[in-house]
Amino acid sequence: MKTRLLSAAAIAAFTLGATHAAWAQTVDYGSLEALFDEPVTTSATGSPQRSIDAPADMQIISADDIRRSGEITLPGILQRAAGIDVIDFSVGDSTVNIRGHNPSPGLLVLINGRQVYQDTFGTTTWPTLPVQLSEIRQIEVVKGPNAALFGFNAVSGVINIITYDPKYDAINAASVQVGDAAQRRASLVTTLKLGPAVSVRLSGGGSAEHEWRAIFPTSQSSPVVPAPAIGGLHDPTRGQANLDLVAQLTSKSDLRFESSWSNIQGNVAAPYSYSTVKMLTTSVRGIMTSDTRYGLIQASAYQNRLDIKGDAGSVFWENTVDVANVQDTFKAGTGNIFRISGDYRHNHLNTQPVAGGEISYNVWSASGMWNRRVTSQLALTAAIRVDDLQLHRSGTFPARIPLASNSYWDHDIVQPSVNVTGLWRPTAEDSFRLSYARGVQTPTLLEMGALQEAVELAPGVTLNVTGNPNLRPTIVVNYEAAYDRQFKQAKLGLRLFVQNWSDIIGDFSGGGGLVLPPTATTNLAVIPANVSNSEETGVELTASGRLLANLKWRADYTYSTVRDSLFGAADPVANLVAFQAITPKYRGNVGLGWARGPWEADANLHYVGAHKFYNVVNGALAPVDAYGSLSARIGYRLESGVVLALSGQNLLAERQAQTTGLKAERRWQFTMSRAW
Repeated sequence: MKTRLLSAAAIAAFTLGATHAAWAQTVDYGSLEALFDEPVTTSATGSPQRSIDAPADMQIISADDIRRSGEITLPGILQRAAGIDVIDFSVGDSTVNIRGHNPSPGLLVLINGRQVYQDTFGTTTWPTLPVQLSEIRQIEVVKGPNAALFGFNAVSGVINIITYDPKYDAINAASVQVGDAAQRRASLVTTLKLGPAVSVRLSGGGSAEHEWRAIFPTSQSSPVVPAPAIGGLHDPTRGQANLDLVAQLTSKSDLRFESSWSNIQGNVAAPYSYSTVKMLTTSVRGIMTSDTRYGLIQASAYQNRLDIKGDAGSVFWENTVDVANVQDTFKAGTGNIFRISGDYRHNHLNTQPVAGGEISYNVWSASGMWNRRVTSQLALTAAIRVDDLQLHRSGTFPARIPLASNSYWDHDIVQPSVNVTGLWRPTAEDSFRLSYARGVQTPTLLEMGALQEAVELAPGVTLNVTGNPNLRPTIVVNYEAAYDRQFKQAKLGLRLFVQNWSDIIGDFSGGGGLVLPPTATTNLAVIPANVSNSEETGVELTASGRLLANLKWRADYTYSTVRDSLFGAADPVANLVAFQAITPKYRGNVGLGWARGPWEADANLHYVGAHKFYNVVNGALAPVDAYGSLSARIGYRLESGVVLALSGQNLLAERQAQTTGLKAERRWQFTMSRAW
């Protein structure tokens, strides 16, 4: 016992002692990973930590995990993590959430700290993310509300994608891939040194393949519906490019510049139909980091731009998000780490399909974190963030629409987010964590008025669909107890959680929302509304280890129950908030990984229990049978360093009903890659 305690104390001492060194400009994750003998995070507190020592419930997916998986999409990789719910509507349209309540907004997605989650629409369009799988160092999956630690709208959790740093990591990789269904993919990542002080990483890639066949059952017993019932679908295509440059200005100051571009075309599932969209994204970002006598000071600013076109250019959205941040992370004494931060965000979106207006908001935020190492065994972390959202509208309205005054949009939403965690490590093998979290999901610009439509129901009878400037934010509160145990050849983890969602906003595009009756001067109208509360209680089990020197295994299981409480006569199906019915009670993974000499192989079985989902044809709830989805990869490394690999997804059936829409198809890929 004494030896274990000394080991734990040594780790704690290193964490505090190395913090200042790790703060020196950008983070050398490779050196930290070698020292800890496992992936390390600095995201939660600014200090290097193992995931089990972080104040947030975190699982790290390493670059080796990504490569060996054989998965071809980020949702496919994330599906292997415990407690992650992925719904694949088509080849390129997936929704991801943590511990149920999917689909719904609230999962914050970041690439190197830059938000790629589209809070304008309350979603992440995964194919638009301008990152190649071969340039990802690790993916941090953070569960539960974590806005006070990670930023605006981190409600159900955070997916933090960290790429290799060109200053420390000379990553060069190229791959080409072909497969059935006309699959074609290619990617290139290269790192360059432009003198002793400037390093740059360039990456790019593209893909194309056939969409899943557009026939599917309207229910478990009805005949198939031909493609015209869901409109014409197009084969998805994708292209991306990324620039990441780091310049060491002085021995204690770095400047990092990032720029990205993506262009995709794919099919997305609206509530009860599919449509084809084209999306173009661009971003630029600058980060100045300096290690000073006052701590690590970082100033950053970025702009995300998103343009969306529907079929035949029928709908055209133009969205720009500007974000600026200043923060200071510093130590006080030997056991205290503090971080203070201030943010500014401006987000604006034009109204569509009836043009003429613009919805926008400014968000001013302040946050603070205190990480206190009480003893070598006990650490406490407290963080708070306050967001002041200032809503605004300008421009014109359709004729006879209710709420036809821009002044209705001139008000503020002020809410706090909180994270409090206690971590106790009585031995080097055991870890206990208790946490409380409160997150705030602000209404999207779409819900607050960017969707502006006039539908002629009959001659002289018009229905206006518009936003609601008076929506309340959704509040998510999470209570969690966690235990982790390290054995000689295995790791075990247990999570117990209770999550309360209050003032959930209904998706009025499904026919729900608040109906405003016509008057002498206004048309019949429907606007979104806060329609329900929801509570989820669950348990999550994880295990991993080695059976033999070359054989790894992993498993996870999540059980949860959801109970919805609707307001008044609100229809959970029409508002798309029937989480009690659509959240599977059971889901999990079982995986094996093997390596010997030039050979390596990996297989993962993902299981989802029986549940219901919204029927893509008529909107009613329809059953989805329990299913298991198998993915696998086998690879061989030639003496030249070239790797030949065969991989596949959905291998248990040619076509499998994983939703009520398009059936997921079995797909195979052959890949030739090389890293140097």
